[in-house]
Amino acid sequence: QCAARLPEAEAVLDLLEKCPEHQEKGSFPVVVFEGLDATGKTTVTQSVKDTLNGVLLRSPPACISHWRTIFDDEPAPIKRAFYAAGNYILASEIAKASTQAPVIIDRYWHSTAAYTIATEINGKVQDLPPIHDEVYQWPEDLLKPDLVLLLTVDPEERVQRLQRRGMEKTKEEAELEANSLFRQRVEESYRRMVNPACQEVDASPSKEEVLNTVLQLIKKHCAL
Repeated sequence: QCAARLPEAEAVLDLLEKCPEHQEKGSFPVVVFEGLDATGKTTVTQSVKDTLNGVLLRSPPACISHWRTIFDDEPAPIKRAFYAAGNYILASEIAKASTQAPVIIDRYWHSTAAYTIATEINGKVQDLPPIHDEVYQWPEDLLKPDLVLLLTVDPEERVQRLQRRGMEKTKEEAELEANSLFRQRVEESYRRMVNPACQEVDASPSKEEVLNTVLQLIKKHCAL
């Protein structure tokens, strides 16, 4: 409905329509990294990609990520539709890449779902939908990864990392920093996701230690 007003929305829908309806994963493992900003996703995903000779993909995918700032300023339903569509477009890239090499992904469906749930529900963690609610289920028609790793760090450490970066804050990040209840809702939503669930990884230690932990989990859960 917003395509007439927003040419970028029409372009996203065109890309979505070109994606095959059923995405089949290739024989190589697909590993997703989730977590709040400054939990080390960029560093870890790059290191794992290099170690495994893999392919690194991100959500939203490169073909639409340059429109992200446009959709972030739109009303919540349009913004969410952009990120959801991005996951399905990304799935077709994953399907292709996983026939040739291990695929490492910086955010995927769990991010879209966790932030949506945390935004829609006000209040404390107790106010979130109950643990077995269908909102925490992976969509049946979306290509599933083999493993989802949730990187976590102590809230104070995360803020210090962000300050050291000195980068401009996203709207999401400003909200996370200003509103600890929002941050708690996002993190708890991640933990409640199922099929596949997130495996939590403490990303506070050194880069080498975190990489070692991550590689051991990939070895344990994926056929490498």
